[in-house]
Amino acid sequence: MPYDVKLPDIGEGIAEGEIVRWLVRAGDAVKEDQPLVEVMTDKASVEIPSPRTGTIAALHAEEGAMIPVGTVIVSIAVAGEAAQAVRPAAAAPPGPAPAAAPRAGAAVAGAATIQATPAVRALAKELGVALESVRGSGPGGRIVAEDVRNAGNRTTVAPTGGPAAAAPPAPAAAHAPKPDESEERVPVRGLRRRIAEHMRRSLSTAAQFTFVAECDFTAIAEHRAAHRAIAQAAGVRLTYLAYVLRALIEPLREYPLLNATLDDAAQEIVIKRYYHLGIATDTPDGLTVPILHHADRLRLLGLAREIERLSTAAREHHLKLEELQGGTFTITSTGAQGGLLATPILHHPQVAILGVHEVKKKPAVVNDRIVARDLTNLSLSLDHRVVDGAVGARFLYALVARLESPGTWLTAEDLT
Repeated sequence: MPYDVKLPDIGEGIAEGEIVRWLVRAGDAVKEDQPLVEVMTDKASVEIPSPRTGTIAALHAEEGAMIPVGTVIVSIAVAGEAAQAVRPAAAAPPGPAPAAAPRAGAAVAGAATIQATPAVRALAKELGVALESVRGSGPGGRIVAEDVRNAGNRTTVAPTGGPAAAAPPAPAAAHAPKPDESEERVPVRGLRRRIAEHMRRSLSTAAQFTFVAECDFTAIAEHRAAHRAIAQAAGVRLTYLAYVLRALIEPLREYPLLNATLDDAAQEIVIKRYYHLGIATDTPDGLTVPILHHADRLRLLGLAREIERLSTAAREHHLKLEELQGGTFTITSTGAQGGLLATPILHHPQVAILGVHEVKKKPAVVNDRIVARDLTNLSLSLDHRVVDGAVGARFLYALVARLESPGTWLTAEDLT
């Protein structure tokens, strides 16, 4: 009998996972520990390895499906069973045989055995794609919509009754070129689905509002320029974001309601006495928020080093599960493309998120004189159920004051 692989319990109370991408197909030979499938949970994207060496007998879930923990997702024919599981149809004994429904994972020829839903068949008809010529990528060789679209992009269907070249040419002026009105449908799955779910939950749950303040980064820009060589010698890229994280801790201690979550079920505000700062990171798959744990224990270069490490790991899919858990406050920044301001959406169930925008030289009034300064805006989004506007404003201005006077809190230890 084939060995059944179940969706494992990944921990943290996760009850289900989404099949994002199959890394194998029915009939593929696999080795023990070879990745079989990419699964997305509420916490992370993980690859499930093969527990056995053998041949893929059947895939039991389509990409995009939500699967409960403990459900069989793939069957592997082990050792001597592998040949039986993928024996070609030609090996069957000669002579007529009673018709039978195709087994999942078996390749069966013929129009009567094409595995496709009515919606996929309708799409094939619309695009002029012969399903008999399409190789299905779904479980058991099932043809999915993406297979049909790919085939449609590769195929030009000639009119019935002869090849396209046999049709008489139309008069040159008979028809103007038809404008391109093609469409593409992209499945909402994987990280994009999780982002959509989190954002919808956040907006439908929290009473969100945003407070914006201007901040003069001139002193920080000067400090950064003066110490960039020291950072480079230490193998660290010194960014404005590192200064923001370093400056954040004291205001969070002074206004603890912003370093908190709201337990909706218990109707309790959970104030955190530790500082696990989420860093919203743009990746090819979408927004990911790795967590810099115990940020209060690190100095400037240590924070810069961790920011770079976590951001790189997020983009390369190397984050550990614990590096996506336990955040107490989130910072989002797009660097030079940060724009003037934004209204960041809370990372539920947190009650505060800070947006850092582009730092740019602009005219400013200093001692009644117009001078060039390095200015930016900070956007603070809050859950009004927990944090009142006045409290949020005081917190943000406390942060601005620290950022505008870094000499009052930066020390020599920050550069070691």
